[in-house]
Amino acid sequence: MNEHRLILASASRARQQLLTDAGIAFEAHPALVDEDALKEKLRADNASVADAALALAALKAKKVAESNPQALIIGADQMLECAEAWFDKPATIGTARETLIALRGREHSLISGLVVVRDSAVLWRHTDRARLTMRNFSNDFLETYLKEIGTQACSSVGAYQLEGPGIQLFERVEGNFFTILGLPLLPLLAFLREQGAVAT
Repeated sequence: MNEHRLILASASRARQQLLTDAGIAFEAHPALVDEDALKEKLRADNASVADAALALAALKAKKVAESNPQALIIGADQMLECAEAWFDKPATIGTARETLIALRGREHSLISGLVVVRDSAVLWRHTDRARLTMRNFSNDFLETYLKEIGTQACSSVGAYQLEGPGIQLFERVEGNFFTILGLPLLPLLAFLREQGAVAT
């Protein structure tokens, strides 16, 4: 019954938890792809941040689809844009600190891209955007925050988890909570129901 086999092409614990909490039976197969090379090409081509999120999501899903014929593969990616600059996941605590300083007191956007692939065909795609404004927090707060969350600061593109202590960084949040966590869940579930992959 591979036609109803559902795979999430992501190592993100937040995305996996969202599907688990929704009662969805799925497998998680992280995709090993060169995201940096594709981002570089997309920047050179002046791609929009939404198109970039979709392209990265499709790259991941198609890679996992290569070894999982007929399964429905969910690819997801999230981009952070501030003043037309794209931010990547911080590799170190030092880079996370730099990211938070750059975002402090400013509005930025989180754009989540989703695709569903079967074999080499993209069956569905979706993007959504959330706008968030960080407060002008003190340097003391920043250091306390980074000490508290440790390496978790390197697990998300903005160096924060809104569902945890990261909420204290913000003064305003506009947008869907699932989008902020990197998986716009309601439109995805609607598509999966159409495909008969989840109960109607």
